[in-house]
Amino acid sequence: MKRNILLLAAAIAAAPAPAAEPSPLPGCAAALAYSDAHAGVAVLVLENGKIRCSSADTSTPQELWSGTKSLVGLMAAAAVQDGLLTLDEAAADTLTEWKSDPAKAKITLRQLLSMTSGQASAVGRPQSYLDSVKLPLAAPPGSKFQYGPAPMQIFGEIMRRKLVAKGEDGDPRRYIERRILAQIGVTVGDWRSGPDGAPLMPQGLVLAATEWAKIGEFVRRGGTQDGKALVDAAALAELFKGSEANPAYGLTWWLPRASPASDPVTRSTDITQHAGTLPADMVVAAGAGDQRLYVIPSRQLTIVRQAKLDIMALAAGRKSGWSDAHFVGLLLGD
Repeated sequence: MKRNILLLAAAIAAAPAPAAEPSPLPGCAAALAYSDAHAGVAVLVLENGKIRCSSADTSTPQELWSGTKSLVGLMAAAAVQDGLLTLDEAAADTLTEWKSDPAKAKITLRQLLSMTSGQASAVGRPQSYLDSVKLPLAAPPGSKFQYGPAPMQIFGEIMRRKLVAKGEDGDPRRYIERRILAQIGVTVGDWRSGPDGAPLMPQGLVLAATEWAKIGEFVRRGGTQDGKALVDAAALAELFKGSEANPAYGLTWWLPRASPASDPVTRSTDITQHAGTLPADMVVAAGAGDQRLYVIPSRQLTIVRQAKLDIMALAAGRKSGWSDAHFVGLLLGD
């Protein structure tokens, strides 16, 4: 018996110690306090896939609001890989009713995804896919950044028609869940539908911070999972290039770039004013109420921040005082 105890003790001593959890980032406490002071409900920071900062609750699903739009860009990159579309094809190739309109016939899928296709639409008030398709143009395609739900809803209709033409399920939500979300292990809390019963493309996705972080990690890894590319790499890179009308907005993702765009949505984030001090490769999915997913590949960071949305304050145009640059700066130690 004594010999067996000695052998067991020796085996335990020789066994490698379990890997220690990474210590919190030096700026974690300050970042959590800053988020809490601005109606924050969740913060989750991963460095190279390891938790480096976390609030108490990161598992309660929260609506992403316009953070949903950035998933539409990833859907487009998956569709490029599947041969369903190219980013610079004419939308009228699919929306054949646009062919008879000289202006709409020039709109490309890239312009829809970059909010420069010409449709003006009220933020937060998406119409149905088909009603969005029928909207008149308020600016020539490519000339002006006009943030709103219409281009995303139109892209939803394009995806629906392309999928049906290939004999597949035409639901864009089920496509993106099958092509990306299920493969990277994301559990969807909910996804609201629009007035036509189709899944909303500009808003409506409900995810816990832990699940939104999986999407961020997917982007940080260059669109791969377990070494396998789930989207077209070149198309993914295009998502993070701004337009001439708004260099701070790529194809559904916000970028830290100086911008001449003066619309209220672009002005609602200060990453344009602090473009020179933020990591140049940072990309941001952003939603109303300061919902944020920041991805910084050069720092191996994925950062999720979620908050309560004050509908009354939003409707009244009152600013929350949230600073993306300050929050990220706290976490980076800058």
